[in-house]
Parts: sequence; structure tokens; C-alpha cells
Amino acid sequence: MESTPWDESIYNNTFDYYTPDNSSDVSNLCEMNDLFLFSSLFTTILYSLAFLFSLQGNSLVLWILMKYENLTSLTNVFIMNLCISDLVFSCMLPFWIVYSLYGWIFGNVLCKAVNAVFSISYYSGIFCVTMMTILRYLLVVNPLSTLRTHTRQYGVQASLMIWTFSILIVVPEIMYTQKQPDFEDSFICDYSEKYWKDLDRYMRIVSFLFSFIVIVYCYLRILTILLKSRSQRKQRTVRLILIIVVSFIFSWAPYNIVSLMLSFPSKSCQFERNINIAFYISRKIAFSHCCLNPVLYVFVGVKFRRHLRHLCSHYWTCMNGPVASPKIPFHGKFHYEDASIY
Repeated sequence: MESTPWDESIYNNTFDYYTPDNSSDVSNLCEMNDLFLFSSLFTTILYSLAFLFSLQGNSLVLWILMKYENLTSLTNVFIMNLCISDLVFSCMLPFWIVYSLYGWIFGNVLCKAVNAVFSISYYSGIFCVTMMTILRYLLVVNPLSTLRTHTRQYGVQASLMIWTFSILIVVPEIMYTQKQPDFEDSFICDYSEKYWKDLDRYMRIVSFLFSFIVIVYCYLRILTILLKSRSQRKQRTVRLILIIVVSFIFSWAPYNIVSLMLSFPSKSCQFERNINIAFYISRKIAFSHCCLNPVLYVFVGVKFRRHLRHLCSHYWTCMNGPVASPKIPFHGKFHYEDASIY
């Protein structure tokens, strides 16, 4: 199996699953040259911007969480884990920029490490948005739940569970990915056995589908209850979590759908070309999601905007005088769950 010459990294790294058969002649290779140059340039620009915005935005969210909020709120704990997941994911983007331009030049150890970190970030993101949804569902359905009072204990347990499961799922990827020779003198970073590559693809799709089903069910129940409620605060919190979840689903759903379609036999050359282009576009959307959540917090999170104004006024005198946004006192007691960053 060889890669097409117009963007080797699109199909050949473990995170992208697909390596099409190359039956093109020399003239076809030449025809794809312009597309290769465009895709490499576009990848470099887009991933560079995503990396910079994610690094700044998610670091800012973490700083605000630590400075103005206490992490006894389970929702804040999940937001913190989501920020860490996005930060880790974005820090791997420079490797894929180089990969799209020159093939895999970093060696076998980094091949395993970079792909593993990408996958761990992917799964931890899925687990975070799913558990955030389940938490909000439990609190709306059962307002007297003990989740409101034992948030520190549950937060530590939930965080350990998210990262432990994410790491365990990726163990086969660490074992069976390696640097391999590919087109001409270039190298790829891919699974050494097709069985593990297919298993990895279906694991990602199944985990995403399961998460999607759980989220849809929970929010249908939540919306049914909130239609009867007049609590603006409760509706505001649910609205932001819903927007975070929807943005995650719309970012990753096309990627997983097209990945599934690529596992089926190609019907024609035109179909293969179209699905490859769709895969290229969906991957760019999915990989750029890591910088999106901080933007959502700014536009939807009322408390987050207030904390941000206070931070700006304190350090850069952006406002006329400080905005009161004190850190909530803890005094050794578990804090009420609804006191989140929203």
C-alpha cells in the first residue's frame, strides 16, 4: 500500500487511518502537484493558527479557573480536564505540520509518542464532554443529589478515570505504530499491522457513537425538564454545556463518518477522489477544534467574561477600575456544585 503524493500525512498517520492504493501513472502524479502544494501550505497555516490560539486560549481559561474559581465544582473540574486535553492535543500540531511537508522525520519513539498523545487527547475529550452532560443531567433530574456536596472527591475520581481509560485504550497504538518507508525517500508513521489499524479506527468510531447517543438522550431529558423550570441560572449553565458538546460533536462527527466510509471498497475513481477530499477537509475541522472552547466561554459564559474583565483591568488596565470577582471562599467545606465558571 502506497500513499498518494499530494499529501502523504493525510492518509498515512495512525490518527487518520487511511492509506489508499496508488494506481496512478506519472501524468496523474504531475496533475496532483499543485494540490499537494496547496494542501501543504493550507495545513501549515491552519495548524499554526490553531496551535497559537489553543495555547493562549486554553492557558487563559486554566489561569482564570485557578485564580478566580475553586475546583470543588465538578463542572469546573471537567472544564479543567477539557482544557488540558485541548492543550496537549494542540502541542502535537507542530509535528503534523512538519509531517505534511517532509514526511515523518522524527524517529520511531516520537512516532509512537505523538500518535499516542493525539489519541489520548481525543478519548479524554470525548469522556469529558460525555461526563459533563451526564453530570448536568443528574443535577437537573435529581436536584438533591449527593453530587452537590461531595464534589471534590468525585472530581478527583472522575479525572483519574478519564485519563486512565484514555491511556489504556491507546496501549495497542503505542505497541504497534512505527516509522516505515513510504513514497520515494520519505517515511510514514503508521500501524505495522492492518488488524490493529482497523481495530483502532472502529474503536474511535464506536466510542464517538456511544458518546453521541448518551449526550442526545441526556439533553432530551434535560430540555424536557427545563421547559417547566424558570431558573435562569440553571438554564444558562445547561446552555453553555450544550454549546460545548454540540461544537465537539460537529467538529468530530464528519471526521468519524468519512473514516468509516473509507473502510468500504471504492466504487469508482471519482468516488475515491471525492471521499479523499472530504476526509482532508473533515480532518482539518476536527484538528482545529482544540482552540474553539475558549471562544465559547467568552461569548456564552457570563462569569467567565466577568473574570476576564477583572483580569484585564488588573494587569493591563483595560477597564476603568477593577471588576469585583473574588475567589469563592472554601474554608474546608465542599462547595455547592452550581458555582461553576459559567
